[in-house]
Amino acid sequence: MTQPLLRPEYPRPQLVREQWLNLNGMWEFEFDDNRIGDEEQWGAGAKALSKQIQVPFAYQSKLSGIGETGFHDLVWYRRSFTIPSDWSGQRILLHFGAVDYAATVWVNGAQVAFHEGGHTPFQADITSALQQGDNVLVVRAEDFSRDVTLPRGKQYWKEDSASIFYTRTTGIWQTVWIEPAGKLHIHKIKFKPDIDKNEIQIRTFLNQAPAAGSKVEARIDIRFKDEYATSVTVNCRHAEETVTVGLHDFNDHGLGRWWTPNKPNLYDVTITLLVDGQKADVLESYFGMRKISVEAGKVMLNNRVFFMRLVLDQGYFPEGILTAPSDEALKQDIELAKAMGFNGARKHQKIEDPRFLYWADKLGYLVWGEMANAYSYSEEYVRKITLEWQEAIERDYNHPCLVVWVPINESWGVPNILVDKRQQQHALAMYHMTKALDDSRLVVSNDGWENMKTDLVTIHDYEWRRDDLEERYATLEKTLGGKPHRREVLVGGTVYEGQPILVTEFGGIAYKKSDWEGWGYSGAENEEDFLKKLADVVEPFLQSPHVQGYCYTQLTDVEQEINGVLTYDRVPKAPVEKIKEIFNGRIKY
Repeated sequence: MTQPLLRPEYPRPQLVREQWLNLNGMWEFEFDDNRIGDEEQWGAGAKALSKQIQVPFAYQSKLSGIGETGFHDLVWYRRSFTIPSDWSGQRILLHFGAVDYAATVWVNGAQVAFHEGGHTPFQADITSALQQGDNVLVVRAEDFSRDVTLPRGKQYWKEDSASIFYTRTTGIWQTVWIEPAGKLHIHKIKFKPDIDKNEIQIRTFLNQAPAAGSKVEARIDIRFKDEYATSVTVNCRHAEETVTVGLHDFNDHGLGRWWTPNKPNLYDVTITLLVDGQKADVLESYFGMRKISVEAGKVMLNNRVFFMRLVLDQGYFPEGILTAPSDEALKQDIELAKAMGFNGARKHQKIEDPRFLYWADKLGYLVWGEMANAYSYSEEYVRKITLEWQEAIERDYNHPCLVVWVPINESWGVPNILVDKRQQQHALAMYHMTKALDDSRLVVSNDGWENMKTDLVTIHDYEWRRDDLEERYATLEKTLGGKPHRREVLVGGTVYEGQPILVTEFGGIAYKKSDWEGWGYSGAENEEDFLKKLADVVEPFLQSPHVQGYCYTQLTDVEQEINGVLTYDRVPKAPVEKIKEIFNGRIKY
C-alpha cells in the first residue's frame, strides 16, 4: 500500500511555477559511519542503500520512519525519478529547501551541486545530466554534530537533549522538488514597497543575460483580491531589470490596502517572461505594502506607533523535530498564537520553513527572522555564518510579515564580546552587512544583551517577581542599568541613542499539563497559579513607560522544557481567552 505523500504543498510560495514534481516520500538511505561511501563511489548511483527514510524528515525524527538519535554525521540518500514527457525541451531545475549541513548531489553519477549551510535552499540545473526513463538521484549529507563553531541553533552537540538544547537534525529536512523552466527564465524577484509614495519597486532577475538581438520582456500583472490593479511591461536587456509601479488608483484612501496584522492585505503578482513574443516562464508571487521604522524613539508600523506583543517560537514538533508534520501545523501555530493575543513571533534560533512565513503573510503575523547561531567563535565560524545569513536574507526578503532581522542571540558564537574586540567587530559587521542587504527592516545585532550597533535595545529578563520587575522598568536609568543575568545591555563603547526598548525574552513559566517532564525559569502549581504568575510577569512591561514591546518565552513546550503556553502537542494550558486578556492587558491579577 502506497503511503500518502507528506508535505505535498508547493514549498516556495513566493515564486510558484504551475508545473513541478514533488520528490518527497520514501528514499533509500544509509548511515556511513565508516566513511566508505566516497571510496566505493556511492554517488555514481549504482549501489542500492539498505534503509528507507521518509523525506523531508531527518533520520532523528519519528516521521522519518527511523527515529535514531545517535551520532551519524555522514548519511546518503538515493531515489529514482522520471521527467514528465510534456517537459521536453525545457531546462530542469532541482531544488532543496534545506539540507543540514553540507550536501553533495549527483544525478546519474554526475555531480550537479554542492552546498554548505544547514538552513538555506539551493538549486541546480540538472538538464545535462538527465537520461531517458528513470534517473537516479543521490545525496551525500554531512553534519558536524560536535562542532560548537557550526551555525546550529538549538541542536545539541551531546547525545541526549538537555538544558535549552534539543535533538539534532541531520540531512534533508525540507522539501525536495524539480520543475521545468525555459533556457532563459526568471531566477528571482524582489519587491520593495514604499507606502509613503504608494509605490512598489519590482526587480526581476533572469538566470542569464538575454541573447543579443532577442526581444525579451517581462509582463508584470498586479491584482488585489481578484481585481486588476495594474499591468506593466519591462524590456529586459540585462539579467537584472527594475521597474517602479505606482498604486495610486488602488490605495482605498491609504490604510485600506496596507499590510497590517489586523488587515493583512496582499497584492497578487503574475510575472510572464516573453522571448520574441513567446512565453518562456510564468511565476506567481505576491507582496504587501508595509513599512517598519523607528521615529523619535518609537517603533512604527506604517507610520503609526506599534506595540509588539510577540511570542518566542522555536519551531520544534514532537514527531518532526525541525520539520513540521504538515502545512496545516504551521498555520495552526500562528492561529493559536493570534488567538492568545500575540501579534507576532520571534522565530528563535531557526531559519523557518518558507511556508510558515507564507501563512504569517496571509494571516497577519509579524516575524523576527533570527539566524541559527553557533556557540563558540572562530574564523571559520565567521565565514560560515556570514555566507548562510546572506542566503537567509535573500530567501526571505519579500515577506511583508518579516520586520526585524536578528543575526546573533545572547552572544552565541561571540561569548567574549564584552572584552574581545574581534567579536565586537564581527557583531558590528553582521549588523552593517544586514543593513547593506536590506535597508527596509530593523536589525538587532545581538538580541538580549551585549549589543553593539542596534536599531532596537532588547533585553532578556527571566525575573518572576512582580515587584522586582515593576521597580526595574519604572525608569529609563534602571531599565538600561538593571543587568538581568549580570550582562551589560551595550558593549564596545556603544552608547544608548534613544532606541526603542523591548523585553524580548521573559516569563518561561513551567506548568506541567501533559505527560512531558521538564523545567522552566519559574513554576506554577495549577491553572489559576499559572494565570496569576503569567500576569505577574506581563503587567510590569505593559505598565512601563519605556518598554515598547515584549516577547514571551514561549509558545510551546519543547522536549525537556515545559514553559510554553501550549503543550508540545499544541494544547493550550489555560483557556485561550484568559491568556489573551493577560497579554493584552485587559485583566488584572
